[in-house]
Amino acid sequence: MEKIKLGPDSKSRCRWCMAAPEFLHYHDFEWGFPVSDDYRLFEKLSLEGFQSGLSWRTILNKRDNFRIAFDNFNFKKIANFTEHDVIRLLQNEGIIRHRGKIEAVINNARLAQNLVEQEGSLAAFIWRYEPNFIQLAEPQTISSSPESVALSKDLKKRGWKYVGPTTIFAFMQAVGLINDHAEGCFVRVKVERERKLFKSPSIKS
Repeated sequence: MEKIKLGPDSKSRCRWCMAAPEFLHYHDFEWGFPVSDDYRLFEKLSLEGFQSGLSWRTILNKRDNFRIAFDNFNFKKIANFTEHDVIRLLQNEGIIRHRGKIEAVINNARLAQNLVEQEGSLAAFIWRYEPNFIQLAEPQTISSSPESVALSKDLKKRGWKYVGPTTIFAFMQAVGLINDHAEGCFVRVKVERERKLFKSPSIKS
């Protein structure tokens, strides 16, 4: 199946972003662009965990509610959440009310703090797993990679939850560790330009 399709403005885009109107802005301005902010990285990891078994459209439509409920994914604040906060979140109809996933975010927030202490930043740790572009598969042909498997294993070994290889690969696509926009998608060129200007946090100056 062709991976690109003309959008309402006659620009060629990845076919998947035509599945729902709200995908267009996300695809054009977020998906695949490199991210180095720790809180944004933690947010995306957390939302990918919430997506497990669900659609990204469901999560995207609730993202603002998630941000309010989880203090803009400031893991320093989330690390102090208690059982009282879990109960509060389970009563919040604006998010996914799944105890295991909620508890995973709190657990992962505490572990994110440990990583920052050890590595200097969450970004420095995550970007260490950026694949060599020469070894990348054709865009949108795989759902996991050696790097997503390795990062998943490392996080799990540290105690993180809801970070399987497929979840991590989707995360890597979203935050720009790879440019998985289809060939011919007009955003692919924009992402590649951003990546050339981007200094990987894993490289110490």
